[in-house]
Amino acid sequence: MPDTRAGNGAIGTQDRIGLGIAGILIGTFALSIMDGLAKWLGQGYPIAELVFFRSLFALPPALFILWQQGGGRASLVPRWKAGHVIRAALGLGAIFAFFNGLRYLQLAEALSIAFAAPLFVTALSVPILGERVGPRRWAAVVAGFLGVLVMTRPGAETFRPEALYILAAALCYALAMLVTRRLARTDTTPAIMLSGISISLVVSGLALPFGWRTPVGGDFWLFVLLGLVGGIGMYFMTQAYRYAPAAVIAPFDYTALIWGTLIGWLVWHELPGANVWLGAAIVIASGLYIVHRETRAGPRAARRAARRAAQ
Repeated sequence: MPDTRAGNGAIGTQDRIGLGIAGILIGTFALSIMDGLAKWLGQGYPIAELVFFRSLFALPPALFILWQQGGGRASLVPRWKAGHVIRAALGLGAIFAFFNGLRYLQLAEALSIAFAAPLFVTALSVPILGERVGPRRWAAVVAGFLGVLVMTRPGAETFRPEALYILAAALCYALAMLVTRRLARTDTTPAIMLSGISISLVVSGLALPFGWRTPVGGDFWLFVLLGLVGGIGMYFMTQAYRYAPAAVIAPFDYTALIWGTLIGWLVWHELPGANVWLGAAIVIASGLYIVHRETRAGPRAARRAARRAAQ
């Protein structure tokens, strides 16, 4: 979503917010298709093969983002090299665990549990980044995890241990986001993106000899589509957060549950149970409250810092 009116002056605030909302809707839809393709292909192909093709064919959209943002070769040089490796390893863990969980769970159920990631980010930002989380946000985190328990129902006869794959994916993703916050202090967004895809491609490629199945029929083109829609989704999500504040964008991120339910119903005739809908509602409400509180906390912290500097 390039700025087509750059030559005519700055885009208005409302136009930028509109572009941001459009970007998050398109990006969420594309990533939901990627998840559906991963669930379909994961029934007959090794997870490493899915991750490899996802990384390989996500490269063109990623390179387009890098070209659009500019900055030259200097912007691609990693400064905190260990951080890039840690982030890539956590990202790989997240995608391996998530794709594996998709083999066993309904698509909408897996997406609902994955919404726990922002809760992990908030809870872990205290010991890892030293950030302050107030009692209201802690209450939202606790409520969100209760929502996860409602969905997974541990101890009940209907408990599915495969749900732990999705929780592990959410935890790895949250840790990767925290490392990304730390990386953003020293490294550029293009450097972070390119290193993540490159390391993912190399590691999954090295695993291919231990679990390779040659795509049959039209499955190769599904692998191509898997990577392309993943890369396109990443592009539009990046643009969305560039054009509009997180507080505006975050609610639309949860449309993934709508797409996941629709895809699951059309392809596998899946319909989530009442416990999934109730738990998802609790987790989503908790996540939105955390976004709201963090959005308000940022300006307050900036004002306090300004007052201290003026004294």
